[in-house]
Amino acid sequence: MADNDNSIFKLFGFELKKTTSQKEEPRLASVVPPTDEDAAGYSAAAAGHFGQYVNMDGEQSKDNHQLIMRYRGVSMNPEVDMAVDEIVNESIVSSELESSVDLMMDNVEVSKKIKNQVKEEFKNVVSMLKFNDLSYDIFRAWYVDGRVVHHLLVNEANIKAGIQEIRMIDAAKIRKMREVKYKKDTKTGVKIVDKVDEYYIFEEKPGSNMVQGVKISTDAISYITSGLLDDTKKKVISHLHKALKPINQLRMMEDSLVIYRLARAPERRIFYIDVGNLPRGKAEQYMKDIMAKYRNKLVYDASTGQLKDDRKHMSMLEDFWLPRREGGRGTEISTLPGGDNLGQIEDIIYFQKRLYRSLNVPVNRLEQESSFSLGRSTEISRDEVKFQKFIDRLRRRFGNLFLGILKKQLILKGVITEQDWEEWKDDIYVSFIRDNHYTELKETEILQNRIGVMNEVTQYVGDYFSKQWVWENVLRLDTEEIAEMKKNMDKEISAGEVQDPMEVAAAEQEAENKPPAPTPVTVVEPKSDTDRQKDAEDAKKKKEKKEEYLPSHEDELIEEMTRYMAKINEQD
Repeated sequence: MADNDNSIFKLFGFELKKTTSQKEEPRLASVVPPTDEDAAGYSAAAAGHFGQYVNMDGEQSKDNHQLIMRYRGVSMNPEVDMAVDEIVNESIVSSELESSVDLMMDNVEVSKKIKNQVKEEFKNVVSMLKFNDLSYDIFRAWYVDGRVVHHLLVNEANIKAGIQEIRMIDAAKIRKMREVKYKKDTKTGVKIVDKVDEYYIFEEKPGSNMVQGVKISTDAISYITSGLLDDTKKKVISHLHKALKPINQLRMMEDSLVIYRLARAPERRIFYIDVGNLPRGKAEQYMKDIMAKYRNKLVYDASTGQLKDDRKHMSMLEDFWLPRREGGRGTEISTLPGGDNLGQIEDIIYFQKRLYRSLNVPVNRLEQESSFSLGRSTEISRDEVKFQKFIDRLRRRFGNLFLGILKKQLILKGVITEQDWEEWKDDIYVSFIRDNHYTELKETEILQNRIGVMNEVTQYVGDYFSKQWVWENVLRLDTEEIAEMKKNMDKEISAGEVQDPMEVAAAEQEAENKPPAPTPVTVVEPKSDTDRQKDAEDAKKKKEKKEEYLPSHEDELIEEMTRYMAKINEQD
């Protein structure tokens, strides 16, 4: 139970105290209470709280318990279960090598030591939630119920040790309340909001008047909602809320289709019974005896989908029994044809696609006939792009679960103050592991296009464009990314991993401007007289040898022909 003093919260071993020197900020005067995205119920006094009623499709849901139970019932439908499973699998990716979530603090201007402490506490929070093992169940419960609630437990004897345990609370058993107190303005006489107290009501058996709820302080509870409100802005609803009507219509159409098939498919018989001249009473009794003897009745149970034989009730869809008086054609049995349009299911397909659209999942992901293909990002449908944006919104909203618990943990342990968190909260976010192939294809193709444009623009850098302009307008890098990129490039050059581009350019320029090397000159020593005389004799011998006649093949052929002709002349 919460104490009357608002500066002290003590419940279930959890205690928070404000220092005496801490002064509350002055509250601005207003006639309406502050907007609350949790859509907590309002009460006018501390004596009790009132119930809320929501009428959905003609059915009364008096409180959160009935509404959540209805969401859970809808999620058990095969089509809805398939869609929810697709959303959860896309949002939460489990990996054996790394955690499913990580804390990003790159934009927070704080010392590295503080960052390491904050990230270490974030890992402790993830561990206490058992998120790496129960991530699918926690996210699914949040998506289906529209909220997820955890109880934060600390050691009362050692508050500075922080949160010791985190226990999940059934969202159907707890609800958030706001107690608004007004005061009258002395000048205008208008009622102005004086004070707003928030707390939670926990009921072990919700909806039962015999059990009194337990009042719990907000500091002991982690309460994350879907962020969706009904049209009155006073009740939190689930993402499945807009699928309630389509799923009911689809169920009704499917049941009616089955009943119509069973009722109209078989041929009906018409029995004309000759009752002769029997009196009216005996004729009716005779007809009933004949009917009881030959009649059988099949009844379809829509809740189980089974057929059973029930002879206790009459139906317009059964065989027809008609009496005939004497003088007619006598007893006769004829048949009525069955239905002709039993194969038309266009209306079923219409309501099924309408249900899929209400669940924000692309239809081709849920249709069994659709095959999965890995193509370029230009082949991605618009539905896939919208679905990825929807997943990003879900992740951003669900990340508040970790940030809310982390804030309380850091303040309890004295790592930071509440003022520090208010300054950092816009720069701290939770990063989820991505497993969306379409996103990777999209980012890869964008990078390829940017590199292609950069190659064409590079030749004009220095004449028409600056390097800074290329960084910002072609590669689309902001100032911090450019500074980080330059820092990493300088580090790689210093380590010798990459050659300095300035040195490479200077070496190429020097090679272009360097004059050609002169032709080498060989110095020949003068020869002696003996050597000159010997060279002269060798040259004379070569000349004589060259002038010596050497018969060629043609000379030999001419000489052979000459001898042959001389021999012929001698014979003559």
